[in-house]
Amino acid sequence: MSLRRFWYSFLPLLIFAALALFYEYQGNRLSALMLGIYSLFFLVYFFIPLVKQPLIMYMVMSFLIVGLGWQNGAVLNPYFMLNGFFLVINSIIDLSLKSFRIYFFFQLGLAMLSFYLHNQFHIAWILLAIAISYPVLKWNEIQIEKAEQQEMYEKLVSEYRKLKRQTHESERAARLEERTKIARNIHDSVGHKLTALLMRLQVLMMQERRPEYEELKQLASDSLEETRHAVKTLQAEETEGISSVLQLIRKLEAESHIHLDFTLKQGVLSAHLTNDQNIALYRVLQESLTNAMRHAYSREIRVVLALNAAEDLAFTVKNRVHEDKPWEWGFGLKNMKKRVEELDGQLHVYQNDNEFVVAGTLPLREENMDAL
Repeated sequence: MSLRRFWYSFLPLLIFAALALFYEYQGNRLSALMLGIYSLFFLVYFFIPLVKQPLIMYMVMSFLIVGLGWQNGAVLNPYFMLNGFFLVINSIIDLSLKSFRIYFFFQLGLAMLSFYLHNQFHIAWILLAIAISYPVLKWNEIQIEKAEQQEMYEKLVSEYRKLKRQTHESERAARLEERTKIARNIHDSVGHKLTALLMRLQVLMMQERRPEYEELKQLASDSLEETRHAVKTLQAEETEGISSVLQLIRKLEAESHIHLDFTLKQGVLSAHLTNDQNIALYRVLQESLTNAMRHAYSREIRVVLALNAAEDLAFTVKNRVHEDKPWEWGFGLKNMKKRVEELDGQLHVYQNDNEFVVAGTLPLREENMDAL
């Protein structure tokens, strides 16, 4: 039970209880036993989310309400009846189709019995019960179907995400295997041949000291070193997500001599970005740094990356400006906004309190899950 739904159901019960007790107080019929029964009533109510069979708890609460009416004597308290009716409404979502029908007719029988014992039984009550039976039972049926559909939807979404993760991991493993294969081929063919060439040049240099041999040896040595570097790069795992963007930004920070104050909120480093999103985020930060170098008051830029309530990546870039003056959408800002919006993201640029702010979001839902 969600917190909002708990208060929606608890507050009306509390109000009806207060009205019932006030009604008894006005008739000088309020007693310690009545207060005790109502306390037990709410205690049972709080246990409903904790038990596997809420039907039993609802029946106990109905018995307590009827007990309050019987203990009251000949006067029928209308607020007791409202408590009972609201229990039926509240149980529509908590009980299954079969359990709700059992409880509905059980509660209906108790209500008719209460009217009979208080000498207020009338045919009109039976007609009213018949009139409300169908819509209430139908409402329960609709709620059960909605709950089942929601549960099925969540299972399908979970399975879809699991399948997407497996597919992503399989593709990644295939790419790494292919890269490893290419690296092995380069090492076994080009690397060995360059090594053999170096040895042959070394022998020639020992036999005959000629300047061109030295140049050829240096050229072959450089080629071998570059080949080894390429092999290591191919064998290394791919860097994905925010980490790859951070590496690029740190390199840009070193080149521009600007200090970046990075704040990474929880969950950001594990967020998966597509290649297009990686590029878009990097370009946004790059353009922001470029603007800061031109117009910033200080050499420090604050960057915040976080996941918002919708589990999308939210980014904010702030830097001080010389003065609060009008600014225009230049080519860089327009291109940056277009790039983000093409990925279904949002970008906002504004200036306040001597700060220039670039803020936006990029959707992280895999394959636009929200489109399902």
